[in-house]
Amino acid sequence: MNDSAAKAESRRHSGAHGPGPLALFFKNFVKHPVMVGSIIPSSTRLIDKMLSKCDWPNTSLFVEYGPGVGTFCRPVLERMPADATYIAIDTNRDFVDFLKRDISDSRFNVVHGSAADVEEIVKQFGFEKADYVLSGLPFSTLPDGVGEEIGKATGRVVRSGGAFLVYQFSPKCRDYIEPNFDRLDRDREWWNIPPAVLFWGWRD
Repeated sequence: MNDSAAKAESRRHSGAHGPGPLALFFKNFVKHPVMVGSIIPSSTRLIDKMLSKCDWPNTSLFVEYGPGVGTFCRPVLERMPADATYIAIDTNRDFVDFLKRDISDSRFNVVHGSAADVEEIVKQFGFEKADYVLSGLPFSTLPDGVGEEIGKATGRVVRSGGAFLVYQFSPKCRDYIEPNFDRLDRDREWWNIPPAVLFWGWRD
């Protein structure tokens, strides 16, 4: 598959089999505000800034925690090489089912599971390490111990030279990233509702 074909294949296929992405996102925010974290998906400005530091030509495996309705999925697929793999992990069955219906791309794989099990999931797809892991999970509201477990597992699974990309609405997540990575970059995106803090945890 060439890059243009991959981009075309990754475009959304509209769903006659359930609610649209915004309606589904809002529905799940109402049902699970602690897990979804925001009432609307991320802005284009946030997405572009968050993904700007990735070395896309040398990306073989990209992992995302909590993809929701795919706000980041399509921009990542548009940037990824045609032979790369994308694994999206979500505990929410509604989001998993929606993404399986909505995105048709041979590189894209949706897993119903926990980010804490990322190492096992990556191995199931034939990889030892990921180039990049992206997360919008609300670390500050996760159950006790879960954020720490996810941070440690991610530190082990990201390859040397790769990064953990995190966007949050609370800087508390730094406590789960910094101990597991060699250096940490930080920024903010004000053009988002609510404004977000961005982290890139790097493995040197």
